[in-house]
Formats: sequence, C-alpha cells, structure tokens
Amino acid sequence: MGITEQMNAIKKIEQEQNALIVDNVVKLERFIVPKLGWIKTLRTALSMSGASLARRLGLQRSSVAYLEQAESDGNITLKKLRQVANAMDCELIYAIVPKPTKDNPQPLIDDIIHKQARVKASNIVQQASTQMMLESQQLSKTALKKEVERLAKQLADDMPKNFWELD
Repeated sequence: MGITEQMNAIKKIEQEQNALIVDNVVKLERFIVPKLGWIKTLRTALSMSGASLARRLGLQRSSVAYLEQAESDGNITLKKLRQVANAMDCELIYAIVPKPTKDNPQPLIDDIIHKQARVKASNIVQQASTQMMLESQQLSKTALKKEVERLAKQLADDMPKNFWELD
C-alpha cells in the first residue's frame, strides 16, 4: 500500500469514527428546546429563585434575567451556559446533529452523505443525458435512475475533493 492509499485509508477511518460519534448522539431521544429556554426552565424546575441563582453565579439578580433573555434570543455563549449549568449542579450538553425530516426522524451522517451524493450524481447524469439526447442516444428513465444510484454510491464511497461544493 502506497503513501497516498495509506493517507486515504486513515482519512476514511477518521471520517467513520467521527460519524459514529455524531450518530451515537442522534440515537438519543430528540428533544425540543423549551420555549422559556433551558436556564429558566431548569431554574423553575428546581424551584430556585433568580436571586439564588444570581448568588451562586456571583452576579446581581438582574443579570440572571439578562442571561435568561440572552438565551431566549440566541445571544448567550456556550461558556456562559456552562457556568449557569454548573451553578445549578448540572452540565451543559452540546451537539450538532443531522436535522430530522418527515421521512427520517433520526437521520445519521451517512444519510447526509448519501443525499449529497445523489444530488451530485443527478447533476452529472443530467448533464450527460442532455449531451446524449443531442446525439440521439438518450437513456430511458429507468436507466437514468439506475445510473444516478450507481454513481451516487461511487461518489459516497470515494468522496472526491469537490463532493461538498454547490453546483
């Protein structure tokens, strides 16, 4: 095995290991962010006053209200959320996972890869089909569909450098 093949094998192993990390998080039950935000929801679930949380954080009471609003607005840092969680004897869990869809409520990394591969393959096959049509050698819809699936599998396996580029 040459250096390039070893590097590709290492890259593939790294990709698979990172995909497994994300996929394991996806397998956890999905949750919806509470309308009031996690800080206020957890604080009220604990029956902890804003003043008590402020004391635990070494802040003024008004700062807790500010933090709750900042979280609700999406303007709070992970560092600050972690501090608040620690002050309530909790931990911050942070993840970026594939978006669920109507057809697939728990998509995995491979689902995103294969979706992109199908898009790339469809574009390539469409371009080739247009050229073949001009030469009166057009494939049937069934043949085109098979070719898209074949090429999508190849693209997902090989993942060329331009795989994630928007066409």
